Amino acid sequence: MTQLLVKPSKLKGRIEAQPSKSYTHRLLSIGLLADGKSRIGNPLLSLDTKATLNAVRNLGGKVEKTEDGWILTGTSGNIEPLEREINVRNSGTTLRLMSAVSALSPDRIRLTGDESILKRPMGPLVSSLSDLGADAECKGRKGRPPVVVGGGLKGGETRISGTISSQFISALLIASPYSEVGVDLEVEEGLRSKPYVRMTLKTLKLAGGDIRSKSSLMDFSIPGEQTFQPFDFSVPGDFSSAAFVLGAGALAGEEVEVVNLDPKDVQGDKEILNLLRDFGSEVKVKGRRVRVSGGELHGIDVDCSDTPDLVPVLSVLGAVAEGRTRLHNVPHLRFKEVDRLKALATELEKLGAKVKELEDGIKIEGTDRLRGAELDSHGDHRMAMALAVAGLVAEGGVKVKGAESIDVSYPEFVEDMQDLGAKMRVRG
Repeated sequence: MTQLLVKPSKLKGRIEAQPSKSYTHRLLSIGLLADGKSRIGNPLLSLDTKATLNAVRNLGGKVEKTEDGWILTGTSGNIEPLEREINVRNSGTTLRLMSAVSALSPDRIRLTGDESILKRPMGPLVSSLSDLGADAECKGRKGRPPVVVGGGLKGGETRISGTISSQFISALLIASPYSEVGVDLEVEEGLRSKPYVRMTLKTLKLAGGDIRSKSSLMDFSIPGEQTFQPFDFSVPGDFSSAAFVLGAGALAGEEVEVVNLDPKDVQGDKEILNLLRDFGSEVKVKGRRVRVSGGELHGIDVDCSDTPDLVPVLSVLGAVAEGRTRLHNVPHLRFKEVDRLKALATELEKLGAKVKELEDGIKIEGTDRLRGAELDSHGDHRMAMALAVAGLVAEGGVKVKGAESIDVSYPEFVEDMQDLGAKMRVRG
């Protein structure tokens, strides 16, 4: 297990945003089902997207590397697995999307992963796949992986909760066009992380997918026997990962600029721009360039239901902001790689912050200064990066255990931060 050592630093300079992990997952999944060759430009190659790339190859997709990305030859929905087990490693997105795609296979396929993955809820998705005619079951206790699925999708009606993971809905939207008779999908109990479903709909539209919504992302009518068309698309910069750099700029930056970020994109985590302004940081946007300068921060109160991945870095900013910060309506953060709400409360308290863990969020009283400490990422990539950002202003710096998890989503994080002047290095 590696450690990330971070010393107090001042940041200044410019980096380019890494490609979006969420887009890369979706483009691979939809390209796998398309009829012909799709071009995916500027893809992200991280531990998570490698898991999806490997699954695509196992399910019959052919991927050729090009100078600027990949050419993916799809299967036209004819899934013929090379092997009947897919190891998704630590990738929850791969698990959810590929479970639905694997349902199209005539053969049953087993999807499993690491210790963290085996704790992730899958019951609602597996139940919906069963409603639609697939032979699907969870082999773990209480609706947990491994998942075994196959037999094809006939279609019909299904209802699914939107409160646990929007990935369930995205998975059904991607696979349902290949059902025999079409699918009527109803989302119950409200939908969290809506922007991720909008991203799925955008990428499906690229491939000519016909998805009809009767109301705002709560009812879908999906005709069956569709065939996706090949597409040509370059992956945009990732606001989810850039949020850590922009947050670091607000905390310890003279002037930090991130390029290749499109504020007009559907990514929900572009909300980081408004939230940094709410904290009191100066944020300037010109085209696809975002510039952030540090300043006096004050607490904010935010409903993060559509932006749960921002909660770790927002919590760090709240720890040093004047007054109280409350981040709420994110009970689904308890079902990530780790219970992020509990983990954030535990680690921020080590830094001297006053933290109260809420049932659906976290409440933080800002402090004048953070103290140095040895911290634990709990094997979670976003926790590791958020705690590294805290180390930029903690007296004496921090040591973050489990730094290898950063490669799940942002392999160039340490190098990018070093380029901005961060005193940060990996050890072990």
